[in-house]
Amino acid sequence: MSDIQSFPPIAGPNARILILGSIPGKASLDAGEYYAHPRNQFWPIIAELLQCGPLPDYASKTQALLDANIAVWDVMQSCFRPGSLDAAIEKRSIIVNDFQGFLADHPRIRYIFFNGATAEQAFKRLVLPGLTKPDICLQRLPSTSPAHAAWSLQQKLQSWSVITSGSNSVYI
Repeated sequence: MSDIQSFPPIAGPNARILILGSIPGKASLDAGEYYAHPRNQFWPIIAELLQCGPLPDYASKTQALLDANIAVWDVMQSCFRPGSLDAAIEKRSIIVNDFQGFLADHPRIRYIFFNGATAEQAFKRLVLPGLTKPDICLQRLPSTSPAHAAWSLQQKLQSWSVITSGSNSVYI
């Protein structure tokens, strides 16, 4: 793997929350689906937070997000990455997605949650300086990637619960 491309966003017109990854890994690219690696904990966490039970297929998973007004996308539109790890991304090769256009098309988004440090760092370095939408809260969450095995599923779930609790509720 070398030059890689992200996927289009999963986003409905009423999205209020945006979850950003960095760019899909090899398993996701091969499947053509966000978070397709069998040990990635993204979908189990989302199913638990939305209390919708196990999601049997990708269509059900994306529909659950849309129903909850949650959008999913990646910071990077493309980059050069040998292998599948974020640490291997060549920083000078990164082209970011069009967030100004995306946020203009999704004006209800008030919260952006980063699925890990790489997504947060790339967004803050490459996107935030040119962004003209200051009323969005930004928060990094622990990565759901199997490469981030230092935290248990329960620990990650506890951190990710901010998405559906308190003032950050998707049901505002």
